[in-house]
Amino acid sequence: MNTESVLGWLVAMGVPEELVSLGVEADDAWCLIRDEVDGAPAWEVFWREQGNRYDWARFSNEQVACFYLFGRLTWTQALRGVVGPVDVTSTPPKGTPAHRA
Repeated sequence: MNTESVLGWLVAMGVPEELVSLGVEADDAWCLIRDEVDGAPAWEVFWREQGNRYDWARFSNEQVACFYLFGRLTWTQALRGVVGPVDVTSTPPKGTPAHRA
C-alpha cells in the first residue's frame, strides 16, 4: 500500500473520501503529507481541524504511514459497525481469532 492506493482501500472499507486528504493539509480531514526531515523523506499522518494538527504521527516509510492511516480509519469503521468479521462466531470476545485444526 502506498499514497497512490491508500484512498481506494479506505473507500472500499466505507471511509468517506472527503475525510482523507493526501499530499495537502485540509481542515476536517485525516491528512497524509510527505515531508523532509534532515534531508530524508518522512510521511506525516494527522487529523486537521481549524488549522491545528491532532493525533500527529511521523514515519520514515511511506508504506508504514499508509498502513497506519488505513488501520486507524478501518478500526473506526469497525467501531461504527460499518465493517466487521465475516463470521462473528470465529472471533472470540477477546479479539484473538480462533485456531482451526
